[in-house]
Amino acid sequence: MKVLDQYFEALRAQDWASLGTCLAENVHRTGPYLDVVRGRVAYVAFLAGVIPTLRSYDLRVARVRALGSASAVVELSEFADLNGVRTEFPEVLLFDFDEAGSIQRIDVYIKQAPPGRGGNADPP
Repeated sequence: MKVLDQYFEALRAQDWASLGTCLAENVHRTGPYLDVVRGRVAYVAFLAGVIPTLRSYDLRVARVRALGSASAVVELSEFADLNGVRTEFPEVLLFDFDEAGSIQRIDVYIKQAPPGRGGNADPP
């Protein structure tokens, strides 16, 4: 689970080189809209293109649960200021690790209120 600590710290700090060391060369990320990013270089570039555009970005991990030695589920919230309003985006991420302990797969699931009940804006 140490790799997850390093991954989230690198994401918060926007330290793309450090984040890249957490990832397997063939990392596969599937987002909440079935958008796919494959490969370490492409995934780091994807995050480096999105995160800096989010005003006052913050990430808070609520809990991490290991699923054996090869997977983990993480409940977290990302925050950003949208149109002057602090907005929370609660998510659950499923991580799979390779034999070396690097992140090999990330699946992102967004938690949101039902339509018409307020809640979150579109995810970052």
